[in-house]
Amino acid sequence: GREINYDGRDGVLMAIVDITERRRAEARIAYMAHHDGLTGLPNREFFQQRLAQELDEAASGARPLAVMCIDLDLFKTVNDSFGHPMGDRLLQAVAGRLKQQMHGGKLAARLGGDEFAAIVSQDGADESGEFAARLISVLSAPYDIDGNELVIGASIGIALSPLDGTSCEELMKNADMALYRAKQHGGRVHRFFEREMDLQAQKRRDMEHDLRRAFAQAEFELHYQPLIDVASNIISGFECLLRWRHPDKGMISPAEFIPVAEDIGLIVPLGEWVLREACHEAATWPDGIKVAVNLSAVQFRSRNLVQVVMQALAQSSLAPERLELEITESILLAETDANLATLHQLRQLGVRISMDDFGTGYSSLSYLRSFPFDKIKIDRSFVKDLAQRSDCLAIVRAISGLGRSLNIITTAEGVETSEQLDWLRAEGCNQVQGYLFSAARPAAEIAGLLARFGARSSKAA
Repeated sequence: GREINYDGRDGVLMAIVDITERRRAEARIAYMAHHDGLTGLPNREFFQQRLAQELDEAASGARPLAVMCIDLDLFKTVNDSFGHPMGDRLLQAVAGRLKQQMHGGKLAARLGGDEFAAIVSQDGADESGEFAARLISVLSAPYDIDGNELVIGASIGIALSPLDGTSCEELMKNADMALYRAKQHGGRVHRFFEREMDLQAQKRRDMEHDLRRAFAQAEFELHYQPLIDVASNIISGFECLLRWRHPDKGMISPAEFIPVAEDIGLIVPLGEWVLREACHEAATWPDGIKVAVNLSAVQFRSRNLVQVVMQALAQSSLAPERLELEITESILLAETDANLATLHQLRQLGVRISMDDFGTGYSSLSYLRSFPFDKIKIDRSFVKDLAQRSDCLAIVRAISGLGRSLNIITTAEGVETSEQLDWLRAEGCNQVQGYLFSAARPAAEIAGLLARFGARSSKAA
């Protein structure tokens, strides 16, 4: 405050100027607290306050509300390709287009990153759907920034009040779930919240919780499926497969829980346990019987895989050439250079590397040039219709011929009939596995399987 002389008129004027300046500053601070610095749109806090206010009014008989969560498709690609300054300019352009659509009591906000939201007073779902479709169309039109034509899209999730919730939190959560569904459909679409989404999200949360508990309480176990040498009809190894015995739900399929374990990062410690356990078990088998362990792409990303494999071999005293690591095409698709370097390091340890599900991916053949695999596994989908479909037979013939030429062992998965086995033998396939011989069995049954199919002590295959 300034010293004011109340006897003179100047002093009074100065006091007025002071108060006006202070009010302006306060108004500016209040605006900044409620608006996004980059786009000038209301921020999350302002949006939630306004939504709460509108819900109060809606409760007293006003029209229903639609809450929309808006996410930009391909924004990250533009940001990575052109840099953050260009990304910021694009966000400002998106905000400009949003503002133009927000007349008649509608409000748009930026929640953060490339996430936006809108409150729309509507007569019903049809009107909301039409407005969302219009927004997607407006936001997806090309942007011209500094002479660059940028094309992105938008996905929208919609929750309606009071149908999908009466609180700010509930509506935002449900609109977000609907947005997730829109993204799953490939983007550039809008989706309304459905109760089924909530049930699925709850099921997913339960699965995550159960998986973490299962790992802490050692509910996982390993089963082993024999790999049979076609020429001698003798077991040459076992593929180790992860099983989860839930205390209430019984056995849960790996197809259900592995993707969730990958998403939450649990696959890394779980994968370490599998490697240690499988090597420890294999060390008790007759010399020369190998163990095959599947690796997830997430384990490669953790970047300590070579260390983990070395420790598992050292702790179990298993000869490295008796460990076979099975990888899928996705590992070579992602971060190829780093992943190839890891594969070469594993190979240098003496470990065998096998390519799983061969022939089902886009680039399987080119990968045989990029890495010298020890084994390729013919996917069960080709084996299943071997006797009925000539195209499956042609693929199996090509893969086993390829294996012979490149000195790579070929293993056929999912062999269920002796007719399939005869075809595979005729095509020169080296190894087979499947229900014709045995399903994956617990470690306690391995001695019985070895007695039944004989054990081989040679280091071949």
